[in-house]
This record gives sequence, C-alpha cells and structure tokens, in this order.
Amino acid sequence: MESKRLFDCIEHQLKHFPQEAMLAGKENGGWRTYSTAEVASTVNALSAGLLSLGLSGNDFTPEASDKIAIISSNRPEWLIADMATQQIGVIWVPVYPTTNPLELTFILNDASVKYMFASNQELYNKVMSVKDSVPCLKEVYTFDQIEGAKHWTELCLKDADLLQQVDVIKKTIPVEQVATFIYTSGTTGTPKGVMLTHHNIYFNLQSGKNSFPFPDAPDQKVLSFLPLNHIFEKVASYIYMYSGMSIYYAESMETIGENLKEVAPDGFSTVPRLLEKVFEKIMMKGEELTGIKRKLFFWAVALGEQYDNLKPGSAWYRFQLKLANKIIFSKWREGLGGNVKFIVTGGAACQVKLLRIFNAAQ
Repeated sequence: MESKRLFDCIEHQLKHFPQEAMLAGKENGGWRTYSTAEVASTVNALSAGLLSLGLSGNDFTPEASDKIAIISSNRPEWLIADMATQQIGVIWVPVYPTTNPLELTFILNDASVKYMFASNQELYNKVMSVKDSVPCLKEVYTFDQIEGAKHWTELCLKDADLLQQVDVIKKTIPVEQVATFIYTSGTTGTPKGVMLTHHNIYFNLQSGKNSFPFPDAPDQKVLSFLPLNHIFEKVASYIYMYSGMSIYYAESMETIGENLKEVAPDGFSTVPRLLEKVFEKIMMKGEELTGIKRKLFFWAVALGEQYDNLKPGSAWYRFQLKLANKIIFSKWREGLGGNVKFIVTGGAACQVKLLRIFNAAQ
C-alpha cells in the first residue's frame, strides 16, 4: 500500500479495484449500495461543504484543528463523513449512541466541537437537548430526513473552487496529523479523549492486513455490526476498504442473524463475547436433539475441539472432520449466511476452544 493516510483508501480502491458496492446500508427495506466512484465524489463534495463553513485543520495541531462529532449507528454515511472530515485536516470525534446527556455535554465541550452529525430523530433530540450547554456547537446535521433539522446532503457542494481547495489541502495532510479523538467510556471517571494520528491507525491496519490469508479480496464482502466508534471496528473497516472488500452495515445488533442471511458475507469482525453467545446458542440447540442426531452433533463438536490449524492431523481425523463438516458444521455455516470464510476477533482474549471449533467448522 503506497498511501499512509486513512482517507487515501478511496484513491487506492479506485486505482486498483473499483467496486460497484464499496459501502452498503439498508434503506426502506432494501440494500442501498455506494460504488467507489460515488463514495469518492460524495466525500469530496462533503469536504467542500465543510470548508464552506469555515472549518479547517489550521496548523494541524490537536489544539488548533477544528473538530466535528458524530453520534450514529453504523451506516455508509458514517465513513463518508469520517473521510470527508479527515481530508481537510479536521478532527473526527465519534460518540457512542448510548452516551448519556451529561457525558455527551462534557465530550462536546472538552473537544470544542463546532459541528455534529446525528443519524436519526432519537439521537438528534439527544444532541439538541444539551446544545444550549455546549456554546461551541454551532449546528447539527442529520443523516435521516428530520423535520426542522438540516440534512447532511445540504453540505455536499459541487463548487469547483471549493473542490480544488479540497484537492490541494488533502495533499498537505501529514501522517502525523491527529485523525480522531476517541473518548473512553467514563466508567471509572470523566471520559478521556485518546488522540490517534493517521500513522497510529494506519500502522495497525497494515499490520492487521498482513495477517489476513489473502493480500487483497475485491470479490469479497463483509458484514459490519460492531460500533464504528470503537477503534477495533474502525481499523477493520479500513483494512476491508484497502483490500477492496465491500462493506455491508447491519441494521442493528438485533438484526445480525437476518442480515447475515441476506448478505451472505465472506467474513465479519466481532468480539469474543459475541462469538461465545453464538456458540452458546448453537449448543442449546444441540442439547434439544435426541438419538443419533444428538450423538452426531456432540461427536462433531468433540472433533472441532481437537482441531489445530498448524497441524493437519491424521488421515482418519481429516476424514472424520470432512464428514462432520458435511452433516453438522454445514448447518452452522448456513446460520452465518452460508458463505463465511473468515472471522476477525479482537478486543479481548478468545477461548482457545472457540478458535479450534470455529476453524474446524470452515
């Protein structure tokens, strides 16, 4: 990868593997896809609109650079606004949708946020309820159409002069520029903003990308459901984009199962606890079986617990595992959409038993 700023992933993808569906989200019951070319055009237009508001990176220091916040669930607009902000040197401040009004007020004031994106009516109302307590906050734009609120597309400008300014500015953004403030949960005190540069995040995405079993995968798609506010999913998202994968965003944590079947992704990223819940649900179904079906189920699980991806095992073990995959594990894969080739897990230690079983079930 020749580029080292996060937003360069657009140009990288355009050059090497332009996609018909770089990003996708559910709208009105159907999947709305954004091609790489459309994402590139929209990101530049939004950057132009942000410049028209007087926003800039100034001298590119954390203190002087302007800040924009977002409070939203995962959706294509999240990453579009993220990249549009980055490439003009403005710092991105994501806020969890579950953040309470007191912490929200603190974060917006602490980061000196000037403008903000909110995804829906509920989150817009939350921001507006504290706006009077945040004197630095000038305006809130929404992703959904909300009566009385300014829609984010109002900021997407095709002004030639502004677009030229965007092109000039993004060439000057250094890799040492702070790309984002990510605030801690505040469970042990006041939330603290962690400053991460393009280099910080890029180093992680490059290291992570090198651990994948393939260099690039422009023919593959992933389902994203972990919060983009968390650095784990954000790094994973940039790995996917730099690899040319299509990213589909789950509607919510409650619809993951349904969305997996709709999208049939090649992979997804998750945390160990969610994998544990999936496994627990599978085991509960196994406990309900009787007779030969029950015996076959737990025989397959026992085989999976012996799996070692560094050692192929005996010919007899490989034969049994192939049989278990056909009659038992194939049903597990169907529950994940039927096409999963990889699962990325992180954020905490994962049980070795789960790693063995899920690898065996591929």
